[in-house]
Amino acid sequence: MRSKAKTGHLPENAMTPRQAFFDCLHRSPPALFEAALWIAAEHDPAVQPAAILRDVALLQQQVSQAMPIVPMDELGQPLLRRMNDLGFAQDDFTPLRPAAALLDKVLQRKRGQPLAMGLIALELARRLEIPMQGVNFPGHFLLRVPGADHLLDPCGGRRLYPNDCRELLQRQYGPNLTLKSEHLHTAEPRAILQRLSRNLRQLHLSNDEYLAALVDAERVLELGNASAADYLARASLYQRLDCPSAERFDLEHALLLSEDPIQRLRLAERLGHLPPKSVVH
Repeated sequence: MRSKAKTGHLPENAMTPRQAFFDCLHRSPPALFEAALWIAAEHDPAVQPAAILRDVALLQQQVSQAMPIVPMDELGQPLLRRMNDLGFAQDDFTPLRPAAALLDKVLQRKRGQPLAMGLIALELARRLEIPMQGVNFPGHFLLRVPGADHLLDPCGGRRLYPNDCRELLQRQYGPNLTLKSEHLHTAEPRAILQRLSRNLRQLHLSNDEYLAALVDAERVLELGNASAADYLARASLYQRLDCPSAERFDLEHALLLSEDPIQRLRLAERLGHLPPKSVVH
């Protein structure tokens, strides 16, 4: 395939889903929602992002018909409540399945993780010119209207003030984790999509879909700024798939990135039990 010309984009049918995903990220501004659809297309060749984008235009019409006549910066919560009225809600199925994070499935079922609900809300807000941003809050993706003194739960639109955020954090992680300002920062599209990829990696792993989890693990690393935990997650997948050379590569990278002495010791021990590197003559 020829390299992409600097003057424009390759047509979608000339790209792999992964290439189309990064093409969305390289646009100005990045096409966040479409990029998330290409993640779904990577897992299911039947997914057609262009067709889904047209369907979202119909959803946009349904949402806008019942919106109140108020300033645009006051429409964040009404948008989320309208989505809830249309049946969109958090997926409470236990254990969660990958369908809770794959946007095509979430749009069909109207059930998903908070991040998936947030991605749909952000796309509707963009189309309706409602100011809204994503917040990578630990354990529960949240939304913000710039300048507001509260955050919004994408699953229903509940307002969360600092005390509510503190309670949400402690409910998920226990009393030892304190609320920090970094938990409330606006998330850039790349960080949101990396979180989505990590979610899918875990969901596919939990459902014993190791090859699908590997696809997500690779995307996490390609997005950059990967952590020791990201390399360790892919190493564990390679271990399950009996690929010792690839496992060694990721364990060595995790060892380089880790700042935990105990973890570094365990990684070194694990590396010691792998077959030695093969020598190419």
